Amino acid sequence: MRFKKLSTTVLFVLIAFLAASAMFDILPYNSVSNAQAEPAEVEQVEPRAAVPTTATLLGNPYLIADIAEVASPATVFLAVEWPAPEAPNRGTMPRYRDPFGFFDFFFDPWYYTEPRQQTSQGTGFFIDESGIILTNQHVVGNKGEGQTITVAVDVPGLKEEYKAEIVGSDATLDLAVLKIIDAEEGTLFPRLELGDSDATRPGEWVIAIGNPYGQAFDHTVTIGVLSAKGRAISVRGSDGRVQQYENLMQTDASINPGNSGGPLLNVEGKVIGINTAVHASAQGIGFAIPINVAKDVLEELIETGGVKHELPPKAWLGIYYREITEDLARQLRLLDTKGVLVLDVISGSPAEAAGLKPWDVIRRIDDRDIFTTADVAEAIAELQPGDEILVTVSRGGVADLFTVTLGDMPAELRTE
Repeated sequence: MRFKKLSTTVLFVLIAFLAASAMFDILPYNSVSNAQAEPAEVEQVEPRAAVPTTATLLGNPYLIADIAEVASPATVFLAVEWPAPEAPNRGTMPRYRDPFGFFDFFFDPWYYTEPRQQTSQGTGFFIDESGIILTNQHVVGNKGEGQTITVAVDVPGLKEEYKAEIVGSDATLDLAVLKIIDAEEGTLFPRLELGDSDATRPGEWVIAIGNPYGQAFDHTVTIGVLSAKGRAISVRGSDGRVQQYENLMQTDASINPGNSGGPLLNVEGKVIGINTAVHASAQGIGFAIPINVAKDVLEELIETGGVKHELPPKAWLGIYYREITEDLARQLRLLDTKGVLVLDVISGSPAEAAGLKPWDVIRRIDDRDIFTTADVAEAIAELQPGDEILVTVSRGGVADLFTVTLGDMPAELRTE
C-alpha cells in the first residue's frame, strides 16, 4: 500500500515537470534547444592586458646582456701607483719631532710611518676612440704627482695593458680625464656614448659596470633603478678631509669599492652617470655624478688641466692646531690650558708669512681670548681675506705679538 502511494506521487511530479518544460522551454544548462532563440545582447569588454615586464616593454629579453656586451670593452680597469715619499708620511702633523715625546707616544705608528709605495684601483671608460678616458679624481689623483697609471683593456686585437697620463682633474667635482700614451699610431679604442642626465627620471632602469674589489671581478654588471636625483652627501677621503658633493644621482644598482669611475648606463646604453660613492652602512644606496656635470667641464679639463671654480672669499690663517688638555700642558710645561697649540704651519700661508711656527700657543686674536679651537674658527669666520689680525702667542714661555694679513682659503682645503 505504501509503495503504491509513493509510485503515484513520483508519477505526479514527473507529469508536472514535463508540463512546465513545454510551457517555459526549460533545458539543462549544458543542453541546446532545437528552437531558434534570439541571440542575447552581450557587451563587448576589452581583455585586460597583462602587467608588462621590462622585456615586454622593450621587446628584447636580452637587452641588458646586449648593452653589457657593447659597453664592457669600453670600460677599463685602472691601477695607479705613486712613488714612496722620501720622508715619513706625517700628514697634517708637525714637521718637527716633539722634544717632549708627547706626539711620538700618542700618534705612533701612523704619525711617523715608514715610506711606502701608495696604490689605488678603480674603473674608467673610453669616451673617445683616440684613447681618452673619464674616471674619478679620487681614483687617480692630480696631474703632475708622479704616478704611474696602468689601464687594463679587454678588447680583441688590442694589448691587454696600456699606460696613461692625467690630462686634467678636479677634486671638487671628483672628475679626471686620462689619455693613453703608449698606443700604436692608428689604434682605435671602443667608446661609450654620453647621454643626458637631466632627462633621467627616478624609477627608470640603470646598469652599472665596473671592477669591484679589483681586477678579479672585472667587468661586473649590476642592474637597478635610478632611486633619486639631486642628492647631497659628505665623503671623508683617505687624507681625512671631508668632501662635499651636490646634485648626485642615487641608485640601488650594486656599487662597491673599485666601481668608482665606472659608467652608469640607461637602457639605451648611454652613460648618464659616473659611479663615485656608496653608503657604507646601507644596502642598495650608491651615488653617481650626473654625466651632464662632466660634459659641462670636459673641454676645460682637457684644454686647461683643471676647472676654475667661482668660490666666495673665505678668510684663511693657514695653521693646523688643537686644544690644550691638562696632560698636554704638563708635557709642554705650560702654566695653564689657555690657548690652542699650533701643530703645523702650511707652506705659503699667511701664518708662515707672519712668522708663526709649530709649537706656538695662540692665546689671543685681537682682543678675543682663545681657549678652544672653536674660538679660533669663530674669530677668523668674522673676517675677510685681506683683514689684519693681531695674534698673541706664547713661544717657549715668552709672549710675542704677530700681525697677520689673512688670505683667501685655497679651494682644495675647503670642506664646505
